[in-house]
Amino acid sequence: MDNDIHTAPEPDQSVTTPPSNAPPAVIQPTQGDDSPKPSIGYQPPEPPPHKDHEGAKNVISTIAILVIAPLIALCLTAFVFQSYEVDGPSMETTLQNHDRLIVLKVPRTLAKITGHPYIPHRGDIVIFSKTDLYSFEDEAKKQLIKRVIGLPGERVVVKDGFLTVYNKEYPDGFQPDKTMSYGSAIVTTTGNIDLTVPENEVFVCGDNRNNSLDSRAFGTVEAKDIVGKLSIRLIPFNKVKTF
Repeated sequence: MDNDIHTAPEPDQSVTTPPSNAPPAVIQPTQGDDSPKPSIGYQPPEPPPHKDHEGAKNVISTIAILVIAPLIALCLTAFVFQSYEVDGPSMETTLQNHDRLIVLKVPRTLAKITGHPYIPHRGDIVIFSKTDLYSFEDEAKKQLIKRVIGLPGERVVVKDGFLTVYNKEYPDGFQPDKTMSYGSAIVTTTGNIDLTVPENEVFVCGDNRNNSLDSRAFGTVEAKDIVGKLSIRLIPFNKVKTF
């Protein structure tokens, strides 16, 4: 008899091989919530704002714009610049009737802020308010546009068709109509005037001296009545000019 030795497999090391036609293993979900669990510190996103809130914000923004825009426009015209239209021939040929102008108010505004009178330069064209001008269809107050000729403390003389200014620099007098660039528009100056310009006031004339109501008729203009200085002639477009 042959001595056959059969070695039995140890119980813990036995391996059972499933047949090749066995179905694949399936993992069944556990009972309960199968959604992924958030990690520690995770904050869920906030829900989007309600559409009603967005609509209310849009309405408020629109109302704010409608209220603020006119206030800004009002401040600009009161303190920065303003549009004017020439009415009349008194500044011809420098300015024509119906010319559209931009008048700068910043110098006057700064003068008020600093507590000083606004005195423009000689030759500047200014807008100012004048009262008691009843020749203008019984209007007690009207805004006029003229050129500054005489400054505070100066003596202004109109005689024999000429305008002469006397001051400390020119004690013998000089004729600004002949020495300044605007003079080519002046033909003659009618009237008989001899006055000294008071402090904080100016003497003004229209460039069309034969058809202008100015300081030769109503006297000097107080600095507080000056609205601003001509900056730009905007219309007609083919004659746009800065001053």
